[in-house]
Amino acid sequence: MKRVLLIAVGVVVVVAGLLVVNYFQPERLTADRLEKAAEVQKQLDSDAAAAAPAGEKEKSVKEPAATEAKPDANVFKVKFETSAGDFVVEVHRDWAPLGAQRVEELVKANYYDGNRFFRVLPGSVVQFGLNGDPKVTAEWEKKWFKDDPVKQSNAPATLTFATGGPNTRTTQLFINLGNNGRLDGMGFSPFGKVVEGFDVAKKINSEYRERPDQGRITAEGNPYLERMFPRLDYIKTARIVE
Repeated sequence: MKRVLLIAVGVVVVVAGLLVVNYFQPERLTADRLEKAAEVQKQLDSDAAAAAPAGEKEKSVKEPAATEAKPDANVFKVKFETSAGDFVVEVHRDWAPLGAQRVEELVKANYYDGNRFFRVLPGSVVQFGLNGDPKVTAEWEKKWFKDDPVKQSNAPATLTFATGGPNTRTTQLFINLGNNGRLDGMGFSPFGKVVEGFDVAKKINSEYRERPDQGRITAEGNPYLERMFPRLDYIKTARIVE
């Protein structure tokens, strides 16, 4: 009797266990169910994409447009083509505003074309600025303008106006070949600097040194220089460049 009872209890326990397992066990993922699930997910993704804002469907990263550096309004360059080679001067309005303005005016008038380098002292200066045509020189020789305060030293490669005294600058310039800082205290105010071809400036013919007479250049022009000092180097053109 006991044995029959134990068997009966065992059967009940097994049946109950199967019922519990069957209740809590998730449905099996058959191949059909996996395929249906994939189709549902695909549809959900499609619907989500259609509902997304236009800007989110395609996002492209645009590089910021490159901005070109604006040229400095306080600076311009002048290219001198000469018989000795070419050199470029960078003119700074903030160094000497009046001097820079006069140089710009003279270059635009082609004043320096044909000018001889009539005073050349090695290691010191190269001077020019008397026009080859006496009539042109006469038009400018009394157009004096005021001195600028000295903001830069007369260091090598700088350019400065020659002067006959306070506020008497007109057209003559000189390139400092060496350190002429002693001129700073005398009111000589550099307005620019040779930034290309300084080696050209240093090899300009110096054989005549200070022999050419400025009075005769003013009165007679290039014919005097060509006759008496035929190997002087000279400026072919002077033009403002970008």
